[in-house]
Amino acid sequence: MSLDMFLQHCFNALTLGSLYALIAIGYTMVYGILRLINFAHGDILMLGAYFVFFGTFAFGWPWGVAAVVAVLGASVLGILVERIAYRPLRDAPRISALISAIAVSFFIESLAVVIFTGQPRPVLQPEWLVSEWQLGGIRILPLTAFVPVMTIVLVGILLYVVYRTKPGLAMRAISKDIETTRLLGVRVDNIIALTFGIGSALAAASGIMWALRYPQVHPYMGIMPGLKAFIAAVFGGIGSIQGAVIGGVALGFVEIMTVAFMPELSGYRDAFAFVLLVLVLLFKPTGLLGERMEEKI
Repeated sequence: MSLDMFLQHCFNALTLGSLYALIAIGYTMVYGILRLINFAHGDILMLGAYFVFFGTFAFGWPWGVAAVVAVLGASVLGILVERIAYRPLRDAPRISALISAIAVSFFIESLAVVIFTGQPRPVLQPEWLVSEWQLGGIRILPLTAFVPVMTIVLVGILLYVVYRTKPGLAMRAISKDIETTRLLGVRVDNIIALTFGIGSALAAASGIMWALRYPQVHPYMGIMPGLKAFIAAVFGGIGSIQGAVIGGVALGFVEIMTVAFMPELSGYRDAFAFVLLVLVLLFKPTGLLGERMEEKI
């Protein structure tokens, strides 16, 4: 493999890994607070991509306006999902919330098939994102650089909110002890809803960029990215934002580089992520940056 080809694969891996990282953050934020895996997260990703599709084709909005509206709409939808499907089960056994999460995922997918039909639809790609750059022997689309840069910006904003604002302080307190935080006067339900809103906004942003990279949308487009991002969150240490980023980027490199060096295994590309999950659960169940949680009896 030539150096140019290796660098080409590195750029592709970084782009894919950035998308996984952005999706994984949504999983890890919800899990960090509620110890719940939001299986509807990948479907919010899908809806974010559809919102942009209809904004640009049906309403004729500029792509940037459609993207902002899609992120805000997905955020509101995430808050509604929390309010309807998760909040009534806050004090129920954890298995009940898990079943509710799976049911919400199937409901959103089925509703999308009914409303949007199952036919894949093309996505408008802004010209400035697909005008090819030539750097020596490497061909790079602006989109390849746009995705990691946007991921860095969004993660930076998120870290500021979590570690430098009062709602972020409340999120971290709830993740340690939800009952004590409630006794201190924090409006726990509002903070949890805010967490779902932020996670859903990040899912929509990643869905928009995913649809740009693979220019089509369909009702089941969020399933595989969602599963792989969950694996990335587990690998990095679910509950850790930094771990989600590391896990997502690492998974992107594992996928791209394995196929690059062993192209005969390209048909098993999706299997690499699940093999990684099994290995992590066997040898380091808490992930790279995860902390072992102890429950007092």
